[in-house]
Amino acid sequence: MLSVREALDFLQGAARPVRDTEVVPTLGANGRVLAVAQVSTIDVPSADNTQMDGYAVRAADCASGAATLAVTQRIPAGTVGKPLEAGSAARIFTGAMIPQGADAVVMQEQCEAGPGNTVTIKHVPQAGEWIRRAGEDIEAGGAILAAGTRLRSQELGLAASVGLANLPVFRRLRVAVFFTGDELTMPGEAPGGQLAPGAIYNSNRFTLRALLENLGCAISDFGIVPDTLEATRETLRSAARQNDLIITSGGVSVGEEDHIKPAVEAEGRLNMWQIAVKPGKPLAFGEVDRAGGSAFFLGLPGNPVSSFVTFLLFVRPFILRLQGVSGKVEPRAYAMRADFAWPKADRRNEFLRVRINDGGGLDLFPNQSSGVLTSTVWGDGLLDNPAGQSIKTGDIVRFIPFSDLQH
Repeated sequence: MLSVREALDFLQGAARPVRDTEVVPTLGANGRVLAVAQVSTIDVPSADNTQMDGYAVRAADCASGAATLAVTQRIPAGTVGKPLEAGSAARIFTGAMIPQGADAVVMQEQCEAGPGNTVTIKHVPQAGEWIRRAGEDIEAGGAILAAGTRLRSQELGLAASVGLANLPVFRRLRVAVFFTGDELTMPGEAPGGQLAPGAIYNSNRFTLRALLENLGCAISDFGIVPDTLEATRETLRSAARQNDLIITSGGVSVGEEDHIKPAVEAEGRLNMWQIAVKPGKPLAFGEVDRAGGSAFFLGLPGNPVSSFVTFLLFVRPFILRLQGVSGKVEPRAYAMRADFAWPKADRRNEFLRVRINDGGGLDLFPNQSSGVLTSTVWGDGLLDNPAGQSIKTGDIVRFIPFSDLQH
């Protein structure tokens, strides 16, 4: 069996990022991956402006700490003031351009309006006080976004701040999904609302589709596939024709009714099968052939927690690489205190469902079975426990929040 680290390195090394690009409106680029680095053509701010509501002054005129100045103009944001004469002040509002001749802004709380359009400055300002300089944030010609950046709200705001109405991005990754198991039933389809003996609802279809939607994938859903080798092979062939990646759930173990492994080997090749991880040891990776190439294949376990965890740990970073993300794709782990004991070490790398308590430590969900999906709703994330390691109350452990794993 491969270690978690070996499996992650293998998957990321095998990824072939999409290369097709398109130009989309910046307003519609959330979650997309930037295909070409972006450079600003303007300074931001474009001119010196004020950070505060107050008065633009010459600092030398205010050296007494109680200077009374004539207010000769009013400058709202979006207007250009007249040059400021010595011995005068300009009423100015946040974001407005600093008039020629002024070298400081005094916030209105440090000023007192007087009779006859005068103001008393009850402060000794320094030159440059409360002034944003032109180009302080971004200089014209400066790189603002690197190729391979996954665009979030802040990147889109940055692009808009330099006037970029459209952005070149890689096309959406096309992902096919299907689910194997004659015992699977869709919610709402059980006759009379009663499951047949041995039947279960197909929760993995809902979990995996939502995870793929969070990552911005274009999804083709082939539904539930009968537990036969030929049906599995036919679905693999159909899914490979128009998709970059095929993801399945169930049928990756070694039982007589587990057809994924032989089907993938018949339609392509299987490059990885088992990982020393708990939950989720049976994880299949390979490729399914098609005319002129192949589609990647990832077969997840059928148990709902195993399917969920293996997607977060292995499928998510693989998808990000396929989408063209060039930076870090693995989640950050945070050092936190375990407020429980886990005395029995496992030979596999365990990922335990835990929750942050009010004391800033981690509590353990009492049932860590791979079929207990309630643990993923109760928990805030995963505790990454290395193989062969037990946990004592008070130990510092590695915590990976679910919030960092689902986008």
